[in-house]
Amino acid sequence: MDPLLLLGEWWWTAAVGAGGFTAGALAVRRRSTRSGRRIAVDAARHDLRAARATVIERRSAVRVARAEHAHIAAERGARRASPEQVASAKRMLRDAERAAKAAVADVRARNAQLSAARASVPPASAPRPLDRLRAQHDAVVARWMQYETDAALQIAYPAMSDARQPATAAYLRAAGEAAEARRYAGDAPTPAEYSAYRDAVARLARALDVAEYAARHADAAPGAAAGWQDAAQEAFARSSEAIDRTARAAASALAAWNARRRPRDPDDPRPPRR
Repeated sequence: MDPLLLLGEWWWTAAVGAGGFTAGALAVRRRSTRSGRRIAVDAARHDLRAARATVIERRSAVRVARAEHAHIAAERGARRASPEQVASAKRMLRDAERAAKAAVADVRARNAQLSAARASVPPASAPRPLDRLRAQHDAVVARWMQYETDAALQIAYPAMSDARQPATAAYLRAAGEAAEARRYAGDAPTPAEYSAYRDAVARLARALDVAEYAARHADAAPGAAAGWQDAAQEAFARSSEAIDRTARAAASALAAWNARRRPRDPDDPRPPRR
């Protein structure tokens, strides 16, 4: 048979096959999206779009700040602007340029995050990304609870239970934010809700690391334990001395009271006490 005729008769099979493969891939993706297995990918894509929008916004701010600086510099040349105004415009331009550089760096980080999320989409039999994120959250909270329930840790690191300590207070605020983000995310979060919860858990873990370091650094300061022990021993010694003085005074008073109540010996030449 002529190859051209054969190709004409069977060309449609390739198109049907390609269409079937595409439809199958889309169906698999829809199922994985509904099951929550791709929520980390969707969240990373959402973050990347937001980061790119931020870059556009901050680059526009740089152009505005640059134009304003040039205008103020020209006004200064015409003696219609003060040196302070020129310095202020220059600071604003510098700040805008730094913010734009930070936004570009954030885009690079979000791209890497998206690549990592795509590479780690779990199979159907593995835990969903939301389940893994909740497990990470629970693990951080469990680490914190050890300082609340373990008597040895409470004695060794009292700063971890002291909300007046800045690092501990920062952890408690992060814990509240993470719990709130988890509540909002629910069981079927949107990409934005998952992203907010993921970032809150990351901040919580960092806050606990900082609180632990601060507590151990403060409680392990040279002479801190020795000073506490010396103060405790001194207080105990003062208390013991006070108890001894009180006991001696009470015994003297009791002896004097008993002496007044004792009957007087008729042969005693001393005059009776009044």
